[in-house]
Amino acid sequence: MTNNKPLNQLRRIITAAVLEHPRDLTRHLMDTFGVSRQTATHYIKQLEEEGWLARSGPATRPVFSPGFKRQVARGFELQGLEEDRVWSESFRPYFNMPNNILAVVQHGFTEILNNAIDHSGGSRVFIVATQTEENFTLAISDNGIGIFEKITKALNLPDMRQALFELSKGKLTTDPSRHSGEGVFFTSRMFDNFVISANALEFNHDQDFALDVLCEAQDGLFSNGTLVWMQIALSSTRTPQQVFQEFTNAPEDFDFSRTVVPMRLAQFGDEQLISRSQAKRLIARFDRFKTVVLDFSGIQVIGQAFADELFRVYANTHPDVELVPKHMTQEVERMYQRAISPRM
Repeated sequence: MTNNKPLNQLRRIITAAVLEHPRDLTRHLMDTFGVSRQTATHYIKQLEEEGWLARSGPATRPVFSPGFKRQVARGFELQGLEEDRVWSESFRPYFNMPNNILAVVQHGFTEILNNAIDHSGGSRVFIVATQTEENFTLAISDNGIGIFEKITKALNLPDMRQALFELSKGKLTTDPSRHSGEGVFFTSRMFDNFVISANALEFNHDQDFALDVLCEAQDGLFSNGTLVWMQIALSSTRTPQQVFQEFTNAPEDFDFSRTVVPMRLAQFGDEQLISRSQAKRLIARFDRFKTVVLDFSGIQVIGQAFADELFRVYANTHPDVELVPKHMTQEVERMYQRAISPRM
């Protein structure tokens, strides 16, 4: 192949190319890359073997179509961009998946892209959607300020890790007149794996793993900005409606009234949950929910002052907020019982 064009470049464009040139794919590759018929045929055969292409019709006049592997990678200017049109015109036509997965992917695509448009402060976004035999993966990367720095500045938080923790609770937005703050929370629960990487931090929510993970971020496409990576198995039976119902009081009402707080993210570095000030940071915006599930997975101990501030002081002053601890060790359970015993 002249110009030594690598196969991975063909993999990025072949899904769109084959839909536009099902009957003249060989000629299209010859013209696009300036290669011989023999070279174009060789690469088509390679892509067929890998699952990127399917062939039908007579051997002399083949008709090509996308295989079980598909990918679309495109960049856009953020100014004036409309997330629904990007989805319906530039990505949806190239993929084939079950209806429930389609609904999840459309929700995640439009929610996260809209966040980049409205909140990132960037000028560009790059989107990669990939389908294999088993999974659908979506990555949306912008060159803006970075989501954790944006939240930290908007809410005057002491640490960007606190911004990540607040984001994990839900109902967090830096623009309440235009956004409810529910998009990222619900999207993270719809996909099997959901990663936000920004400002040298990375948050990972995995449906099959008990602990949400906070770690140092790897470099993304842009040197700054936010990268959101989402993946869901094509065999998943999850629907957006099921996720919404899990965190609302449906069918009585559809208010986002229940959240799950990963207590492990309330720890910064190697610190333990000991003090009242830590508890006060934790309970910020709890009053926006009717039920707060406190997931103590990964927490071995908590301090007496922390437990008292959370389970006695806050509970007494906010009787309309139900605090539901789960996955407690014996030490955490002991401090919990000690804190609530005066109220029993």
